[in-house]
Formats: sequence, structure tokens, C-alpha cells
Amino acid sequence: MDIRPLTPDYAVSPQIEAGDIPEIVAAGYTTVICNRPDAEIMPFNHASEIGKAATAAGLTFVVNPVNPGALTMDNVETQAKAITEATGPVLAYCASGNRSSIVWGMATAGTLSTDKIIAAADAAGYNLHGLRAQLDAMAERNA
Repeated sequence: MDIRPLTPDYAVSPQIEAGDIPEIVAAGYTTVICNRPDAEIMPFNHASEIGKAATAAGLTFVVNPVNPGALTMDNVETQAKAITEATGPVLAYCASGNRSSIVWGMATAGTLSTDKIIAAADAAGYNLHGLRAQLDAMAERNA
């Protein structure tokens, strides 16, 4: 599993499997957010299957599918709520971790500076530089 922290309390990952849940629990995560639409993956990795394993292990599981190139305000608000309500560190996953980093950036804009959001994503291997204007606009909206 390829977990990439963006902050001490939020990390992203490419697609996880039900068998990864014990490792996620052992790493201290309390909430898992699925940002990958089921239409992209085989049924054994659908959110319902991962969610069953996650909740059986005591994790909070949030389904917030982000379609490629079609991030919505509902996605941003759902991600922000899941992060805010988490009782500990959050792990979000999608195909590569990129969408999970983008929706996190939008959800935390205004709480973290745009420069910090972009730097955190860079450090994890995700390029959010092209979203600077949107992150700045979201920060103004959230102010």
C-alpha cells in the first residue's frame, strides 16, 4: 500500500483493497474516504466491499466519489465534513491519490494557505500548481 501523508492528520492513497484494512488500522487511521467511483473498478473493490471491511474494523467509512475532471461543491463539502468530523487521522483513496489530494486542497483552502496546500501535495508527488486560482478562489469563499 502506498500511503502518502499531506498533513499529520490526512493522507491519500491509490486504490485500497479490503485486505489493506488491518494495515490502515495499525497505522492509526480512524476514517477512510473513498473518492473513487465504482464504475472505474472491479466489483471486489467497490465502495460497499471496502466499506464493509472498514466498518467491521471500527473505522468510519465515507463514500464521496469524485468523477475525473468533474469535482463538485458537494464533493468538497462532503470531504470537508468527513475531515472535520474525524476522530483521528484520515486516509482518502482514489485511483492514484490525485483526486483525493485535489478535493482535500479545495476542502482545506482558507484553513491552509494555497502555498501550503500546493507544497504538501508536491511533497506527496501530486501537482496542484494548475489549481492555484481555484484554490485561491475557494479560500476567499471559505473566509
